[in-house]
Formats: sequence, C-alpha cells, structure tokens
Amino acid sequence: MPVRITVDNKIPAFELKDQKGDLFKVTDFIGRKSLVIYFYPKDYTPGCTSEAKAFRDWFDEFFELDCEVVGISSDKCETHKKFTSKFQLPFILLSDKGNVVRKLFGVPSAGFGLIPGRYTYVISKNGTVHKIIGTRTRPEDHAKEALEAIRVLQKS
Repeated sequence: MPVRITVDNKIPAFELKDQKGDLFKVTDFIGRKSLVIYFYPKDYTPGCTSEAKAFRDWFDEFFELDCEVVGISSDKCETHKKFTSKFQLPFILLSDKGNVVRKLFGVPSAGFGLIPGRYTYVISKNGTVHKIIGTRTRPEDHAKEALEAIRVLQKS
C-alpha cells in the first residue's frame, strides 16, 4: 500500500511532462514558490472541467501570491494541450501516465476504487504540505479553498 502524504509532510520529488511536452520538475519550484497541486480524474468531464475553470478564474490571485497552480491527471500531453486551449487555462497540466505521481502522493480513489480521486494539495515554498482538500461534490470549490489556504500560508 502506498504511503499517503499528509499535512506537514514534504512532497516527493517528481518529474512529468506538461501540456507542451516539456519536462516539469517540482524541485525547480521548491524554495521559490508556493504550489497548489491538484489531482483530477480526466480532462473534459463535467466536474474536472468546472474545477479547471475555477482555477483559471482565480489564477490571477494565485499568481499575485507567487503561487504556481499545477493540475495532474493520467491524460496524454496532447489531450491536456487541447483542454488548456479550449478553456484558456493559464496554468500547468501534467501527464501522469500510469498514475506514478498519484501513487507517490497516495491519492485515494473514488467510486469504489474505480475513479481516480480528486485531491488538492497546498504546498509551502519549502515543499511542505500545508492543507489537503479532498473529493467534494462541488469540484469548483477546490480553487477557492486552495486560494484561502495560500493566503493564510502567506501571512504565517
């Protein structure tokens, strides 16, 4: 059984390809920026689309707080590229083929283990998890909750 990342844990180092096919290294951000990493099931599904659009709508505020927003699913880079273009998503989407990073974080599944879980991790500049937002019936709420957590983190 994989280890589950919890509040006050350091996140694991990982590398994945983004929607442009470029290599994203989380270690490039540790020590420089706060991070919001959200795991979601699949591009273009209703819940995932509303969640992505909410992060898009709040993106300027995350940016002003020196926070990088990163979405992760098992979709291919090309699918992510089309998804970001269609919905004008200004943040990074990573392709986690085989759910390797999802397993590193120990993200729980939903729907009797059949659906990848929807979890958002708010991470301080030093790479420590500050808050975890679990699966909700309103996925668009993840962005607002994450933004509130970043604001609290910036004040401390």
